[in-house]
Amino acid sequence: MTREAVGKEPAGPPVAIVTGAARGIGAEIAVRLADDGHDVAVVDLAEAACTQTVTRVRERGRRALAVGADVSREDTVVAGVARVAEELGPPLVLVNNAGVLRNGLAFKMSLDDWDTVVDVNLRSAFLMSREAQRHMTTRGWGRIVNLSSIAALGTVGQANYSAAKAGLQGLTKTLALELGRYGVTVNAVAPGFTVTEMTRALAERAGVSFDDLVSEQVAGIAVGRAGAPDDIAQAVSFFADVRSGFVTGQVLYVAGGPHG
Repeated sequence: MTREAVGKEPAGPPVAIVTGAARGIGAEIAVRLADDGHDVAVVDLAEAACTQTVTRVRERGRRALAVGADVSREDTVVAGVARVAEELGPPLVLVNNAGVLRNGLAFKMSLDDWDTVVDVNLRSAFLMSREAQRHMTTRGWGRIVNLSSIAALGTVGQANYSAAKAGLQGLTKTLALELGRYGVTVNAVAPGFTVTEMTRALAERAGVSFDDLVSEQVAGIAVGRAGAPDDIAQAVSFFADVRSGFVTGQVLYVAGGPHG
């Protein structure tokens, strides 16, 4: 089957949705996609929290829309994607980045901590993908990029997070099989240790200095440094591009060394 058989590539970079884009990795992905020419819907739990990312996107000459939505809830996902389609245009690029941490050893983990992490990290990706793919399959072209993690390979104290991120990889491969015939590719980026507000908060909750945490993590990274949000954004940019159309169902570990 040729590319022409499944749909026409967009004339220019299409509208993109990035979840969890108020800060950190999500914000850098939104800005990177704006640099690539995309108009961007910046989605996070509180619309007001998206202001800085929206401003950065607009500074690059692209349209931006702040959308406040709990992406683990079906009703707010349906409403949010519909709003993006109405105000920016059909979303043909979706980046499922939203995520939270609730760390603890499995035998001490509450059901609420398990459900919260699985819902925000995994359920949201299913809901967003299910809603956005309607626009993609109708037009015969689309890109879905899921943010997994090196934690998918297993890590102490993160049974909920590891399970959700491993589940994202399974979701990625299944959606790639289901949507490929419609010109939609689905891939995952799995970051390693990356310096963000979330990792700083993790050190604080663990009662260790952030510098010590970074030193400990970097000691096991082949390239000898921690990741930066832009490292992850560059990988997402590749998967969102029209030139990556023969790559689908893949998990790219952006972790400074061989993994997976």
